[in-house]
Amino acid sequence: MIRKKLLLVDDEPGIRKVVGITLADMGYEVLEAAGGDEALAIFRREKPPIVLTDIRMPGMDGLELLKHIKAECPDTEVILVTGHGDLEMAVEGLKLEACDFISKPINAEMLEIALKRATDKIILRQRMQNYTENLEFMVNEQTQHMVELERQCAAREAVEGLTNAMGGLAGEVGADSPGEFSMFNALPCLVSIQDRDQRILSVNQLYRKRLGDRVGQPGFAIYAGAAGEGLDSPVARTLRTGQGQKSREGLFGPGESLSTVMVHTAPIHSVGGNVDLVLEIMVEAGEVQRLQDELNTTRRRYQQLFDEAPCFITVQDRNLRIQAANSRFRQEFGPATGGLCYQVYCKAERPCFGCPILKTFEDGRSHQCELTVRAKNGDPVKVVIWTAALRNATGEIEGVMEMATDITELSRMQEHLASLGMLIASLSHGIKGLLTALDGGVYKVNAGFRKNDEGMIHAGWSKVTELIGRIKGMVLDILFYAKKRELQLREISAAELAEQVADAVTPKAEHLGVGLVTEIAPDVGTFCVDSVVLSAAMVNILENAVDACVEDKGKCAHKVIFRARPDASGVFFEIEDNGCGMKEDTLARLFSVFFSTKGSRGTGLGLFIAKAAVDQHGGRIGAVSEPGHGSAFRIWIPRKNETTVVVAS
Repeated sequence: MIRKKLLLVDDEPGIRKVVGITLADMGYEVLEAAGGDEALAIFRREKPPIVLTDIRMPGMDGLELLKHIKAECPDTEVILVTGHGDLEMAVEGLKLEACDFISKPINAEMLEIALKRATDKIILRQRMQNYTENLEFMVNEQTQHMVELERQCAAREAVEGLTNAMGGLAGEVGADSPGEFSMFNALPCLVSIQDRDQRILSVNQLYRKRLGDRVGQPGFAIYAGAAGEGLDSPVARTLRTGQGQKSREGLFGPGESLSTVMVHTAPIHSVGGNVDLVLEIMVEAGEVQRLQDELNTTRRRYQQLFDEAPCFITVQDRNLRIQAANSRFRQEFGPATGGLCYQVYCKAERPCFGCPILKTFEDGRSHQCELTVRAKNGDPVKVVIWTAALRNATGEIEGVMEMATDITELSRMQEHLASLGMLIASLSHGIKGLLTALDGGVYKVNAGFRKNDEGMIHAGWSKVTELIGRIKGMVLDILFYAKKRELQLREISAAELAEQVADAVTPKAEHLGVGLVTEIAPDVGTFCVDSVVLSAAMVNILENAVDACVEDKGKCAHKVIFRARPDASGVFFEIEDNGCGMKEDTLARLFSVFFSTKGSRGTGLGLFIAKAAVDQHGGRIGAVSEPGHGSAFRIWIPRKNETTVVVAS
């Protein structure tokens, strides 16, 4: 069994050993490297098709290694191994065309899924390359065959014009070439020169091969009917009228077999202007018809191959004008022949940057690229394109064939992978908030035991049980991430939700020395929300407020105020802190995905997810801040959610 080659890169020997054993059991020949520089040297020497690399390493990290590998060999598939807090780097890796990423500790099942995805991409690319090479070979072979057939058919059409040009060749037939007219030996037809008595003076090789050595004999003797008596033969009519003739005659061949030929004659004049000789050229009608039939059959087969290929195919000239398009291309993009590629494909006014067609015209080599184009109904279609030069008999490039394969579904799978990463990060934020609250519940239980207060113990365990159930629900969301999840809306007390949020953050605030003040209006009422999603969002904002206070070293005391008050149609929540505050440019990007003010300590997803949660409930969220004077977040949630909201997987 041929083992697949794979390069494993990690600065920790223990991880290389364990993962290397797993990969070997999967059938891979494992090459190991302890760092980016060593890995790059091994890659250049061994050229493995798959590289599995840690994203954080001393010296050259995984992203820099990915850039070098993709620059030198774009077809190599790179899988990144990420640790806690590396989500942003993983997403950057996907933008740099990494195949996939998996998290530490490495799970054998997830590793196998990632390797299968990489192997599938390699196999797909190889199949398309083989298909392109085979199709190019078949097209060139059929083209050469068609050129040969057209050349033979063109001989029949050129005969009449050729014979007229022979009028001045009387002096060319002389004693130096008795009995054979060598000038016409290359023609696929029967050629003879006859005198005024219709005696054959010279023939070409094909005439001698088909009809024998008839030099010196009457040329009309090979015909049937009146032409065979010499009175109405094509040569006799030319001698009588002085004009070239064209006619269909019956011809006796070897064994007295009778066939039909097309006969062309031309007079050859002497210096005085008299007709001294006649050039006679015969083409078998059956052979002409056979060649025409074979040419038509070849054309049909070529068109069938062209139309039924499982990809979009066009032939374009140097101006990128489409000369031909197969049926699948026409079905997807509409009538295209005569149109400009970039107008038909992209609805653009100028060629695409780095156009592979123009590159092939320049260097004659095949090129490939990925491009998003527009179908005739306006839908985007992502394609991978290969090109092949079409050359004439002299080797000059007359056109370029472009073959494009639809990879829209594959692209959607990659985007789904990225959204999975965001979903897991989102749920991780929620679980973190619930675990913080769980600490508060355990604290109450312990305090109850110390005070021997059964009510406090019961309340603490109830809270712990409730939070464990909510954590279980979030874990189930992760396990079933591929399905869409509707918000679990139910009517609850806004005050109760606010108290739960405050209880979740209180232990952290107390531990860090930040005062948390809760102000809940008595008439705040009820609203219809998904308490898991909404509470996780507000816990995240409250924790950020506590962190902002800790980061501010210019004040002696810090506090966070959490308010809940009623509105005519909803509930207002306000979170204010006297922490470090934010600059105007930071405030403008606050709810953007992957934007974080915490550097490597943050994922840049918390506030983005919080805003998404508020939007899903049909609410509004905003913030004001000033450096050194703290920040204030205001959230409004309607009492009833009138829209059907779905959390995308």
